[in-house]
Amino acid sequence: MEDALTVADLKEMARGRVPRMFFDYADSGSWTESTYRWNADDLQRIKFEQRVAVDLSDRTLQSTMAGRAVAMPVALAPTGLTGMQHADGEILGAKAAAEFGVPFVLSTMSICSIEAVSDATGQPFWFQLYVMKDQEFVENLIGRAEAAGCDALVLTLDLQILGQRHKDLRNGLGAPPKFGLGTLAQLVARPRWCMEMLATKNRTFGNIVGHAKGVSNTASLSAWAAEQFDLELDWKKAEKLRKRWQRKFIVKGIMNVDDARMAADIGADAIVVSNHGGRQLDGAPSSISVLASIVDAVGDRLEVHMDGGISSGQDVMRALALGADGTYIGRSWLYGLGAGGQAGVRRALDILHKELDLTMAFCGERDINKVGRHNLHAPLPW
Repeated sequence: MEDALTVADLKEMARGRVPRMFFDYADSGSWTESTYRWNADDLQRIKFEQRVAVDLSDRTLQSTMAGRAVAMPVALAPTGLTGMQHADGEILGAKAAAEFGVPFVLSTMSICSIEAVSDATGQPFWFQLYVMKDQEFVENLIGRAEAAGCDALVLTLDLQILGQRHKDLRNGLGAPPKFGLGTLAQLVARPRWCMEMLATKNRTFGNIVGHAKGVSNTASLSAWAAEQFDLELDWKKAEKLRKRWQRKFIVKGIMNVDDARMAADIGADAIVVSNHGGRQLDGAPSSISVLASIVDAVGDRLEVHMDGGISSGQDVMRALALGADGTYIGRSWLYGLGAGGQAGVRRALDILHKELDLTMAFCGERDINKVGRHNLHAPLPW
């Protein structure tokens, strides 16, 4: 892992170790993938204001996110099918995050269940909720997260319907995956991955199979998933969930000032400015390009977090300078996971930490909590 100097290095290592259908699942957007590209491209358009002759001793990246002390303002974003990037992927990611001192967010569509992650780590983590039509299932899911000691619920609002992702369709990736000669060839070409998967019992959607009505195996999962996402999810339902959950409540999928105000109105502790990594509405603006306007609108009412395109500590610095209270990485930690399991995730976090620390210093800052728009070179690209 020490040979990986950047997240891009980890990405190439993961490409060589993970079957293509699962690597493509992480490394893709919807339709033309324009929003997926803009997330990264727009971050690179933001320039820093270099400062010199500043005392740079005793620097700190320590901060807080949603009431939790963090080693740096970065959380591991919820990602579906993580346990297919590497066997026991969610468990390994949660362990790496706990060891480093940053939040880990477990997806509803994870391979390892809430209980499996909790039992393996013994540490509190955050849980990301997709709202389903089956209200009993949703209530049980929330109860399971409470029992596991999850100290924040992350309600995702931008996936009532699924964006069309061409790579997944071409690869036959679904729930369960469709295995043909092409996909079998991919697996044969990754014998180490196959052996690791055979050695674990976590090979299905652990939060759903055996918990949802009529879903006892992967064969029955596909029909259930196709009809269960709640098309009627609105702010009234979101507010009921806020009242139901008595711990920190985070709303994810905000790209609009009015929606940000609605999240504040229902009592959210934080929002995540996010376009789902460019995997839902293709043609939507990048997360970073709308961040400042949302911070200006609601930053005095709740915490504003951001995800989308972050692949370096410099990207984290850009988001923080525009007013974000925290950031989330999705693909960056998945590349580390695919490259080397828990050690790979730790390597991704180490890379981001070093890059963030150095960038902060070059901008003349010693405390990450003092970073602001004065650290960016004017004019901004939008």
